[in-house]
Amino acid sequence: MQLQVRPLGEQIKQWRHLRRLSQMELALEAEISTRHLSFIETGRSRPSREMVLLLADRLSLPLRERNAMLLGAGFAPLYSERRLDAPELGAARRAVDLVLKGHEPYPALAVDRHWNMVAANAAVAPLLVGVAAGLLEPPVNVLRLSLHPEGLARRILNLGEWRAHLLDRLRRQAWMTSDPALEALLAELWAYPSAEGAGAAEDFADVIVPLRLASPLGELRFLSTTTVFGTPLDVTLDELAIEAFFPADAETAERLRV
Repeated sequence: MQLQVRPLGEQIKQWRHLRRLSQMELALEAEISTRHLSFIETGRSRPSREMVLLLADRLSLPLRERNAMLLGAGFAPLYSERRLDAPELGAARRAVDLVLKGHEPYPALAVDRHWNMVAANAAVAPLLVGVAAGLLEPPVNVLRLSLHPEGLARRILNLGEWRAHLLDRLRRQAWMTSDPALEALLAELWAYPSAEGAGAAEDFADVIVPLRLASPLGELRFLSTTTVFGTPLDVTLDELAIEAFFPADAETAERLRV
């Protein structure tokens, strides 16, 4: 696992600020004194493994960040990280495939923490016709696929707002994780040509950003949702997300049932 080992106190303070918790609020959540938490943050006190996990839980940290906190405190990581195709994750992979298959005839795909596609249902491939071959070589990054000038960007009818939506989502993720790969991806996507897209569909204005995609079937309008595992004990599963697209109108639903 590639973890950036930083002092525990530095990590706690960073996550407190991200979660908008004062030192007193976190101490109350963890049922310890503010003084004790202050000593942990300044390195004057070395917490137990159980205390590190308690603080990580109260901060609602992803499993990768919990491992990083344990390393920062001098303990071994607790949560394993295996490939999704590892035998131990066979049941989880079958569950992912079941969810993707069950969403057909509408598109759905599973992505890792860097937005690389690890699985997709049969409804995705027809939407990628005409995309440059290089963008479809593994690992396929779905954000790059969406915004690259030779990808789906030229067919996204509301590219301006869809681009802003994806970049904002990626920017927040990169800020929260300080992941160099995400920061590099963000810089790459920002450099792509922008475009003025059509405004949001009236039915969803100021609520949801729809995806409006030109296709041989006509315009397709989608609403997207994200699904994650509820109680994962593996880093890979914790970071896996299923992006499912639902038809935003009756016309799109009908066209995809053909």
